[in-house]
Amino acid sequence: MPTLATTVDGLNLPNPFIIASGPPGTNLNVISKAFQEGWGAVIAKTVSLDASKVINVAPRYAKLFSGDKQEVIGWENIELISDRPLKIWVEEFKKCKDRFPDRILIASIMEEYRKDAWFEIVERCEETGVDAFELNFSCPHGLPERKMGSAMGEDPEILEEVCGWVAVATKKPVWAKMTPNVTRIEEPSRAALRGGAKGVSLINTIRCVMGVNLDTLKPEPSVEGYTTPGGYSSKAVKPIALRMVMEAANLVRQEFPGRTISGIGGIETGEDAAQFMLLGADTIQVCTGVMKFGYECIKPMRDELLAFMEKHQFETLSDFKGKSLDYFTSHADLVRRQIERKAAQKAAAAKSVRSDAEWSGDTFVQQSDSLSRH
Repeated sequence: MPTLATTVDGLNLPNPFIIASGPPGTNLNVISKAFQEGWGAVIAKTVSLDASKVINVAPRYAKLFSGDKQEVIGWENIELISDRPLKIWVEEFKKCKDRFPDRILIASIMEEYRKDAWFEIVERCEETGVDAFELNFSCPHGLPERKMGSAMGEDPEILEEVCGWVAVATKKPVWAKMTPNVTRIEEPSRAALRGGAKGVSLINTIRCVMGVNLDTLKPEPSVEGYTTPGGYSSKAVKPIALRMVMEAANLVRQEFPGRTISGIGGIETGEDAAQFMLLGADTIQVCTGVMKFGYECIKPMRDELLAFMEKHQFETLSDFKGKSLDYFTSHADLVRRQIERKAAQKAAAAKSVRSDAEWSGDTFVQQSDSLSRH
């Protein structure tokens, strides 16, 4: 009987499905709901030392629908990190761990490029009993003027330094959440792991402009007639996320064995999760999917992942983690393989029946086929 239980960086999870940092983890009420529904872990919405500088606007979401308008396939947000004071978060982290002592609660933190700030926020969160940290180096639109989020995550040197600060400040597992808004994901991932992160989470949202309203001629979401580029998520980003997870997994395999990957990006089903794990993910994070379908979407996702495991007779998640990585190669190698295959077929055809005496009853159909044009 297959099991979804797993241990990642010392964290014991009943299943690999994690609430990603964002609105689904925005306060104790919704975090409690996630645990009650059966999520394996929750990463709370990103916190900072000074929430007074975080001011959200409305509307802050825009959606891209399928051609028949029946399905949301893309989702833009211009939402910032938590606007709730850290003091309140500290109280709620403590209450959460008291209420769910055996469940995994991860603090997502973001700060300016100051060592003392990172040490302070780690210390204040750690004393609440949180189980791990995720460092938000990836918000694509919030607080760039303070060099936070992706403004920091796009610079490998800063990434390595900040990860080093946090690795010194805590003995808890540390994951670095990576921005996809770079040319090659390997460089910042390498920097974060070299700095001391136990794992990388990827991807966060992709910087985007959702569209322009052809009646008003204004881009959306429109706030007082204006907007700003935001972060793109939902199922339309899944192919990009899969590619980056694959690249990060190959990096881990070659240079950082034992480090971990948390896959994020357009995951809505157990089959989606299986694809990310086949490409090297240890855990699966979901945010927009929860906003679309509710916390109860965990149940079908668990069932679908178990069904996949039963179909292939996998007993544990580690049985198939990274199993598809070996099927990636260079384009030049694809050409070589195809040439070799066609040459082999041609050689086999050359051995086909040349006279009536060569026909065989045992291979009659195959011999007939070899004489046909393909």
